[in-house]
Amino acid sequence: MISGPVLFARFAYPPNVLGYCGPSDSAAVRDYAAAGTSDRGLAELARRFSGAWPYLQLIAAASRITDPLDARVVRAYWVGGPPLERVGPSLLAAHLTGRFEHRLGGRRADLASLAMAGARPHHNFHVFGVYPWVGLLRAGFVEEPLRVLDRCRVRWGRVVSVHGDTVTVRSRPLEWDGLGLGLGEPRLETARPGPGVPVDAGDVVALHWDWICHRLDPYGAAMLRHYTMSQMTVVNTAPRPAPALDRDSRVRALS
Repeated sequence: MISGPVLFARFAYPPNVLGYCGPSDSAAVRDYAAAGTSDRGLAELARRFSGAWPYLQLIAAASRITDPLDARVVRAYWVGGPPLERVGPSLLAAHLTGRFEHRLGGRRADLASLAMAGARPHHNFHVFGVYPWVGLLRAGFVEEPLRVLDRCRVRWGRVVSVHGDTVTVRSRPLEWDGLGLGLGEPRLETARPGPGVPVDAGDVVALHWDWICHRLDPYGAAMLRHYTMSQMTVVNTAPRPAPALDRDSRVRALS
């Protein structure tokens, strides 16, 4: 079993090394992930991921778990699992509107409606429903928003081959048909094993950006598939998805 803090580091490192979220010391996050050990230093680094940390606190509180870095909480946020179902719609709505109200202006009800329509505090909901990229897709800007959505979501794939630091994975890419998000036919992509993550041909893995973060057992793969598809449906069927985006506003991610 991988400890919660180490599992968090392995999923959080890919965007952190790109400078998208978390502390500036990505080398420290990498080293903790690679070593597979945790201490107060890693917990302090995790608290500085302002996008993920409040969700971990929310999930833990709803499950009466004292530590937001408990493995059950971390796994639920990145992959999926029962703790997500203990965050009721009203609780999630209050969390989202309270957290992002200063950036939503008069559109705070949009996030609340997503919560009431089945949103869960999963990383992929944050990517699909809170970040502005789906709004950009609906406004007609496709190539870059779709690339970011595809890379930023946590996705699953099967390892085809391993060649040193390069791994070939078969996975289903995110697609946009002009109306909603969906998954395309499987295709090959190139990824790198994340720090401390052993990879063999045939493994089913979780990927974040261009890194493999975790080997998935059948239950984990089913959970990630379920929450990816369910959160995609919530956003696809919303009257006004991506409420953080005004049509003429500058593109910015909500952290």
